[in-house]
Amino acid sequence: MSKKINSANRVSELVLAFKCPLCDSKMRVVDLKSLVCMNNHTFDFAKQGYVNLVPHQPNSQYSKELFEARHNIIIESQLYSMMHDTISKLIKSHLDVSNVSNTPFVIVDLGCGEGSHLQKILDGSEDNTLIGIGLDIAKEGIIQAAKRYENPIWLVGDLAKSPLADQSCHVILNILSPSNYKEFKRIIVKDGLVVKVVPRSNYLIQLREALFDNEEKKVYKNDKTVELFKQHFNLIEHFNLCYTKKLNKEELGNLVKMTPLAWSSDTEHINQFINMESADITVDLDILVGVNNGTDK
Repeated sequence: MSKKINSANRVSELVLAFKCPLCDSKMRVVDLKSLVCMNNHTFDFAKQGYVNLVPHQPNSQYSKELFEARHNIIIESQLYSMMHDTISKLIKSHLDVSNVSNTPFVIVDLGCGEGSHLQKILDGSEDNTLIGIGLDIAKEGIIQAAKRYENPIWLVGDLAKSPLADQSCHVILNILSPSNYKEFKRIIVKDGLVVKVVPRSNYLIQLREALFDNEEKKVYKNDKTVELFKQHFNLIEHFNLCYTKKLNKEELGNLVKMTPLAWSSDTEHINQFINMESADITVDLDILVGVNNGTDK
């Protein structure tokens, strides 16, 4: 079975979870080729196995090279394996107490990039009945996700105007990515989980100190981000993960390529960092777990 047909079949099974991003009407899969709304807005399934629901792709610095480097850091270097394990356990415990036996359990990663975080979390959840959806506005990331991982549904979509229907998702993942809480509340079921991962002050601190002389750029504070999350969802758990991992020279090169931090640095600082034989890199993250109680705060 081709990736295109497999993707169309997967969407067909969950078509009620979709809405047209242009007119908000319901959608249907036609001839395993296109996702079509009631007003005949048509979005074709790509041969790689994804659907592009963004009519006009914005210019982006999120390149093929960036997403390949990110894949290598996530999968080969396993820099985020502790985060994946923590979130997978959260989802497993939520499944144990959720009464969703007769309905598909949908996990959506909003801002999924090249898809490796979602795939690792699904793998760790050890439940092949889970349906994963990955959405990102960067087409290049979604192309790579669809090429590598066939089971999730991959969508090029706008986080601010998502092609997902009201109350269609049981878990929202938002990992090191911008949020749109109005949309989160619209698509999450009542009592659904929202898992947001945000960097803490020592996240990739060695890289930031190497790339910037400006002290303000070296420092990151997440207080406002955490507080905003708590204003929108009932915070039920809050984990801090902090650990270091040694990366070799090739991995340091991938680290620089995968992060927008390098966009505002200069060649001299970047070269000094990537020419090191190895370095200990700190991962310092907050994992915020909120519940949607069905009311606006």
